[in-house]
Amino acid sequence: MKNEIILSQTTDSIENKILFIRGEYVMIDSDLAEIYGVPTGRLNEQVKRNAERFPDDFMFKLSAKEWENLTSQNATSSRHGGRRKIPFVFTEQGVAGLSGVL
Repeated sequence: MKNEIILSQTTDSIENKILFIRGEYVMIDSDLAEIYGVPTGRLNEQVKRNAERFPDDFMFKLSAKEWENLTSQNATSSRHGGRRKIPFVFTEQGVAGLSGVL
């Protein structure tokens, strides 16, 4: 089922969700949750339960200023503007680690 969800995403739509922050290419937790077909809260819950698998170079929480900058951009504000919490972002290694815990 998970593979079907991932395969239904076009390469272009996934590439549009990759951001460059702090010198790293990352994806926001809610975008990854959508790709994996799980609620964002569930994704973050599994990350917390498996914290040893997600060191700082695999994921980090955005600063308030970084989040403000992202949500002020037209392309991201419509996707992420309604969040109450500042999101986590995952590097390529973090995205690979998610597949092992979801």
